[in-house]
Amino acid sequence: MILLFDIGFLRIGWVDVIDILLVSLLLYQVYKLMKGSMAVTIFLGYLFLYLIYLVVDAAGMELVSTILGQFMQVGVIAAIILFQPEIRKFLLLLGKTTDINRDLFRGFLRKKDGLGKKGFQVNAIIDAVKAMGGSNTGALIVLSKDAELRFYAESGDIIDAKISKRLLLSIFNKYSPLHDGAVIIHHGMIKAARCILPVTEKEDISANLGLRHRAAIGMSEVTDTMIIVVSEETGEISSVRNGSINKNIATPELRKLMNRYLFEDRLPKNIKQKKEDTLKEEVIPKKESA
Repeated sequence: MILLFDIGFLRIGWVDVIDILLVSLLLYQVYKLMKGSMAVTIFLGYLFLYLIYLVVDAAGMELVSTILGQFMQVGVIAAIILFQPEIRKFLLLLGKTTDINRDLFRGFLRKKDGLGKKGFQVNAIIDAVKAMGGSNTGALIVLSKDAELRFYAESGDIIDAKISKRLLLSIFNKYSPLHDGAVIIHHGMIKAARCILPVTEKEDISANLGLRHRAAIGMSEVTDTMIIVVSEETGEISSVRNGSINKNIATPELRKLMNRYLFEDRLPKNIKQKKEDTLKEEVIPKKESA
């Protein structure tokens, strides 16, 4: 091992530096997951208990040291139980952002099932959302381009019907027994309605956002989906993706966001770059002529 520092008993090499950097990155990601939740308080309490154990053990208090020592021996199992939601979020985050998972496995599945632009009836969804916004009809629509979301779909009522404006309007009609909950759309089909979504644990969310918006944010945090929300109080349309919400958007902007999520992310990088270059060339002459 190539050494960077060799001061008596202290020997630091490149492997040690990389090890420290990786641990720092891991701790930072864990902190981001726990920030703003009760997990931070639990972690601090557990750390404080461990410090007490070190003090009493060093002081030779055998009785207290034995009791705390028995607790510390099962510390890993206790941590798994206490931080189960955070561990789950961390694993889901790895699954969402891993290049191998995204480019190889999902790319293979797309080629295999032949999912294309014809699968999603964007116009039907846009028309339904626009009509519900005009009549202040609350709605929660989950769009999934890859995962079937069977776990969340089975929490509601399975429909497996083709997308249509009238069907969406009838589902979210306030007199319909299916209106309370979310609709999940996958492969151009309405898979289920009245589905239960996970609610976000973020504390820095505006008090004006209701349960629909919080559920949409929570769903986007743990899945690679796009969620459309129609406010029952104001009729405003919002879109949520990756834990970020775009509030009070118009239907043309919603169409762009849907197309970007459903179709443009599927294009190879070279085609995306050509498309961006073409858009730039079209915009620059307009500015010059003006």
